[in-house]
Amino acid sequence: MKTNTLEKYDAFLQSHPKGHFMQSKEWARIKSEWINEIVTVEDENDEIKGSMSLLIRKVPILGYTMMYCPRGPVCGPHDKDTLKKLLDKTKVLAKKHKSYALKMDPDIEIEDAKFEEMVKSLGFKVSRGLRNYEGIQPRFVFRLDLKNKTEDEIMKDFHHKTRYNIRLSYRKGIETKVGTRDDIAVFHELMVETGIRDKFLIRPKEYYESVYDMLGPEHVRLFLAYYDDKAIAGTIAILYGNKCWYLYGASSNQYRNLMPNYQLQWNMIKWAIDSKCDIYDFRGVPGNIDDSNPMVGLYKFKVGFKGKFTEFVGMLDYVFNPFIYFCAEKGIIVFRELRRRYRTFKNSIGSRSESTVED
Repeated sequence: MKTNTLEKYDAFLQSHPKGHFMQSKEWARIKSEWINEIVTVEDENDEIKGSMSLLIRKVPILGYTMMYCPRGPVCGPHDKDTLKKLLDKTKVLAKKHKSYALKMDPDIEIEDAKFEEMVKSLGFKVSRGLRNYEGIQPRFVFRLDLKNKTEDEIMKDFHHKTRYNIRLSYRKGIETKVGTRDDIAVFHELMVETGIRDKFLIRPKEYYESVYDMLGPEHVRLFLAYYDDKAIAGTIAILYGNKCWYLYGASSNQYRNLMPNYQLQWNMIKWAIDSKCDIYDFRGVPGNIDDSNPMVGLYKFKVGFKGKFTEFVGMLDYVFNPFIYFCAEKGIIVFRELRRRYRTFKNSIGSRSESTVED
């Protein structure tokens, strides 16, 4: 895209109700291991009325690529004509890049039966059933309605325990500061500590620096919570268009009883209110909220802010090559199962090691 066209595209994304930072050119640059193509549909006045930012990556062994449109498309949720035109343009790119399928996880709630009927009529497969984080993007989130509301109105609606914990963090001396790029190193140290504690894989520091470089300072903000001049927790939030997302969070093993994470959330929400956002998105929560779920604590933390428990329609697949699609999907299932077993094995080794140390 030419510079003036990119500026037009950026303005469209930020003004459209379904605009999303993952559809931005900046996000595509962060995902530099993917090829990026942007398709748009214009009206009679040459104004953009629909768009899709496509991330394209080669699938190992098969020799084909997969197209992924994160949180797209950006158009009217029931504008079938625009979506069909976007799909037709994508089919041309699929031949160019030898793609076997297009995957999308749109910002459309599951209650919108008309949307699901529309995409199925265009040939999309709609899949659901992922209860935690097995999808590319979380299918279940909490969203807080901020439109035309004040800080006092938002705070008043929180669960009384959440309000208490926010105020407790201030009384105990926690102070939240907006970090700079140099503070990414501190945030990453906290992220490593969190990953070891909660047993998830950690991205390299350079990834978070890339997020800051590509989306900052306008769209991204790093928040760090300090106690006695020491950073004990941190978050990264992204503000784009009419929404703000809590993207990443980390905390030290120490001083968690001082509730720094509650204060960090409140500061991100205040940033969203000050920026006139309509929605604050807490991002992923488990769909299965049974007490046996190891992530139920995350759910209980976020539910206290009284956002709406939101389920998206799911993953949409448009298949260009049925045979390769079948092989790739079977391969993904096998890969996930192997990954699950590997993580279970690692966790069991870690538990035995901790037990040995304690003995």
